[in-house]
Amino acid sequence: MTFRSPGDAQLNADVSWAAFDPIAYVDHNYRDLQAEDAEILHIVRDHFGDHFRDHAAGPVSGIDVGAGANLYPALTMLPWCDEITLLERSSANVRYLRGQTESYDANWDQFWRVLCKNDGYAALDMDPRAKFRKAVRVESGDLFDLVRHRGRWSMGTMFFVAESMTTSHEEFTRGVECFLRALAPGAPFAAAFMEHSKGYHAGEHFFPACDVGESEMYESLEPFAGEFKTTRLKASAAVREGYSGMIVAYGRRNSDSDIPAG
Repeated sequence: MTFRSPGDAQLNADVSWAAFDPIAYVDHNYRDLQAEDAEILHIVRDHFGDHFRDHAAGPVSGIDVGAGANLYPALTMLPWCDEITLLERSSANVRYLRGQTESYDANWDQFWRVLCKNDGYAALDMDPRAKFRKAVRVESGDLFDLVRHRGRWSMGTMFFVAESMTTSHEEFTRGVECFLRALAPGAPFAAAFMEHSKGYHAGEHFFPACDVGESEMYESLEPFAGEFKTTRLKASAAVREGYSGMIVAYGRRNSDSDIPAG
């Protein structure tokens, strides 16, 4: 595998996202449930389950930012949402996601089974495919365009996006900000990051990544989420070359009065 040198800066707008191969990406990452994803599902399901057990609310709206070819972030929000927006820039991924909404592929069932070890998911009163079909809407759009929708969604996820779309630390930080500002005060969220990623393939094409560690992730989240935790995954087997680990952040968005202007 060939990685770009630090001098070859590549911004999100420079990338040919239409070349992303969702089928190859799913085959490599999600055809079988890997230990890293099982660990992420465990963390996020308990975070969301605890939140809605302690903060009873009617159906809410959710967003998965940069959904890509990954359905399981949306599945983590499914029990509590009557509307879930899958925001995705790549036209190839948009087609994949829209093809999954009517009845998603069987490989995603293993992810749902892990979630159902929490009562909040096991208690879903309808078939998850039917709920997914009813709730999910795929929207073509750029993460940075979320500045027009501040406070719109009541829960949210962003998995392997802010650090996996650019080599720019400024764009990474702005991406995290755009995600969190799109959530309403108090909204529960979960985000996952590749630590010290050097870039990755989706099919034949290579895509950029921003080299960030846990401190940069924490600093990008802290102004917008007063209550949150970061957890470095225990699973040690590398999903691919070119990164040092995975980190999950989860918590609640700050109140409006605590969010800095900008």
